Amino acid sequence: MINNNKFFVKNLSNIVFIGASPILGKLIKFNDSINIKSFVITSSSQSVSLKKDIDYVVHDKLDDKFKNYILKQVEIDNTLFISIESRNIFKKDIIDFLNNNLVNFHNFRLPLNAGGGGFSWQILRDDRLHNSLVHLVDEGIDTGPIIDHETTIVPNSCITPKDWDKYDLERFEIFYKQLIKKITESKDLYLQPQPRYLGSYQPRLSTPHNGFIDWSLESHSLASFINAFDDPFEGASTYINSTSQKVHIKKITLHGGESSNHPFMSGLVSRHDKDWIVVSTTDKYMLLIREVINESGKNIINQIKVGDRFFTPEDELIKARKYRARFTTTSR
Repeated sequence: MINNNKFFVKNLSNIVFIGASPILGKLIKFNDSINIKSFVITSSSQSVSLKKDIDYVVHDKLDDKFKNYILKQVEIDNTLFISIESRNIFKKDIIDFLNNNLVNFHNFRLPLNAGGGGFSWQILRDDRLHNSLVHLVDEGIDTGPIIDHETTIVPNSCITPKDWDKYDLERFEIFYKQLIKKITESKDLYLQPQPRYLGSYQPRLSTPHNGFIDWSLESHSLASFINAFDDPFEGASTYINSTSQKVHIKKITLHGGESSNHPFMSGLVSRHDKDWIVVSTTDKYMLLIREVINESGKNIINQIKVGDRFFTPEDELIKARKYRARFTTTSR
């Protein structure tokens, strides 16, 4: 609820999570420890990711059935509704129905990083700031006024999306507990409108469609691109020599201790050191590659030969740039 530009929930007794999270069980356990009852509403596509010990209901549409379920379970004024990686679209009638007790957790700085592209975009841009943020939900996409936030520097050990996910979940759990305590203790949470003259939006990414390697990129951009599609994803895609064998590149390191390159050499395997290969880029740096994964999921690094070349056809690069990934409440 809002009063005098402050966000509050009177006598917070219930929390309804809408969406899914790998640490949802931990959040529910914390709620239990402070006598707050938890409910989980998720989508068909996200339900498969929830652990078996979590009770949930599925509502792919926020319709009258959703409203009736809420009215049977909780008092709206005493309940905090949390969008957590939700794939639902919250329209005005739902926002009004929930009496402005609906908030969304976002793990990027707003309004600079709206959208659902995940940490791959930050890796691509070498953005090393992490942000835990909660904002009031309005009819826009990540545009509602900010309730609270915390910014930290991402550790140097975070390289792949998997590394970023781990760090993000650690920070999110801490931030969540702090926020709930502030609400239960009636601490002042002033709404901070997002400036409309700033902002950027990054759409969702699909590794099989968007993750094709452009070997004409300069070395740092090339390394960032490959890292952005590393674990937990299948890896950035490319081809070997003139064959149709598609492979996925993972576990790379930028290396400056070799002789200089020429742009025509980019993608060329110059040395094989048993557990890794040395691959040229367009400039003075090389890539040390430890995993070349085939379509069967096998690392074929030992099959790569000196003189082989990685390349990606231009039509694949065009399709990768044109493709926009969309995930709904029913698609997986």
